[in-house]
Amino acid sequence: MTPDRTESLVESARALAAGEVTSRALVERALARIEAAQPALNAFRIVRAEAALAEAGAADRQWAAGVRLPLLGVPVAVKDDMDVAGEPTAFGCRGEFPPAARDGEAVRRLRAAGAVIVGKTNTCELGQWPFTEGPAFGETRNPWHTGHTPGGSSGGSAAAVAAGLVPAALGSDGAGSVRIPASWTHLIGIKPQRGRISTWPRGESFQGITVNGTLARTVADAALLLDAASGNHDLDPHRPPALTVADAVGRDPGRLRVALSLRPPFTAVPARLYPEVRARVVELADRIAALGHDVEEADPPYGRIGLAFLPRATVGIAEWAREVPDPALLDPRTREAARLGRLLAGAPLRAARRAEAVLQRRIGAFFDSYDVVLAPTTAAPPPAIGALHRLGGAATDRAIIAACPYAWPWNVLGWPGVNVPAGFVGNGLPVGAQLLGPAHSEPLLVSLASQLEAQLRWHERWPPPHRTDVPSPVV
Repeated sequence: MTPDRTESLVESARALAAGEVTSRALVERALARIEAAQPALNAFRIVRAEAALAEAGAADRQWAAGVRLPLLGVPVAVKDDMDVAGEPTAFGCRGEFPPAARDGEAVRRLRAAGAVIVGKTNTCELGQWPFTEGPAFGETRNPWHTGHTPGGSSGGSAAAVAAGLVPAALGSDGAGSVRIPASWTHLIGIKPQRGRISTWPRGESFQGITVNGTLARTVADAALLLDAASGNHDLDPHRPPALTVADAVGRDPGRLRVALSLRPPFTAVPARLYPEVRARVVELADRIAALGHDVEEADPPYGRIGLAFLPRATVGIAEWAREVPDPALLDPRTREAARLGRLLAGAPLRAARRAEAVLQRRIGAFFDSYDVVLAPTTAAPPPAIGALHRLGGAATDRAIIAACPYAWPWNVLGWPGVNVPAGFVGNGLPVGAQLLGPAHSEPLLVSLASQLEAQLRWHERWPPPHRTDVPSPVV
């Protein structure tokens, strides 16, 4: 195993089981990579060096005692909106946050699978934006081109995995916050069915639009981490039937009917699909057709789905904002969104929640004719560092809608989506495409993604050495 970048999650677990490496060695290497990359990438908010080494030693003793667990001794990272016992959960905010008393359910399940949590990754303030910057921690940079953002809000997790600091990480996705940074850092990003990975101690995060998901370089790694983290707290309101998603890796999906959807869903302001991004997605559609699937252009009947999103998103921001130690330290845009959320918390929120079932029925009928939707993950490549962070509230909203109009409808629906790499544009900037399915379709999406991966071998390409440089031209 090379010390400069991690082996895959699957390979790390195999090497540990074979006795070829110790957990302590894997964790020491991960910590060394994190320390070396932190000045250039700033992927981590918290590094648990001492605790992680102690947990690695305990994992090695378990291996020696004959204990066998799926991720025993493997280092992974989690986003800083998830509780890790003994660490603060700042969720991108300034202020003195108390340490969490206990692990969140997703972290608890990762530990139960044997994983070692090496740290908590950076995220923008309350996960609102597709960039990972802020006064609480600075700028998290894209390993493929450090003049650009890795996206957000799971940008720290994406940067850490793309740079090979850890083999996989958990993120969360409320409007594309796993899929967007996966797209902009050349990763697999799985947004699972609502409730697949618990968000407890919140039964519903952001009124149910936010779910926890996985980021990894390979489909097999993303699926393995998903299976390890999946499951529910006794009080979770959403409890989908159990699935073993990793079993779908390498499985023939059969001949699929794929809808290529290039038109942005309903947006309040115009959104334009960049020509180079469109070309990469169409090329991916051609690859899917070459695998024997039927591909044709068709758009799901989204209608005015945005009206079901805004109340839930802003009420969720208001709920989180009430819990920060000092609300005066919040970004003015956050305070503005929280005020709107308080206004929408009554009848508008109830109407938005009721609309979900209607939307699921209408868009669900689309899957009588198609098995999978293929759509751009974003309309644009990753913006330059600071391009969105320095904007005011309305300008930020317009810029986000223009760059990222494609991901959020699946958060309203609560259904699975998988980002897959679609190639590069401009000066080596990654972009991605989404495979979207109906309820409980993770195995189908993972099967198709792994079929594409076997052809395209996207995981064999790594970012250049880290450097801080000027932004590349925007295509």
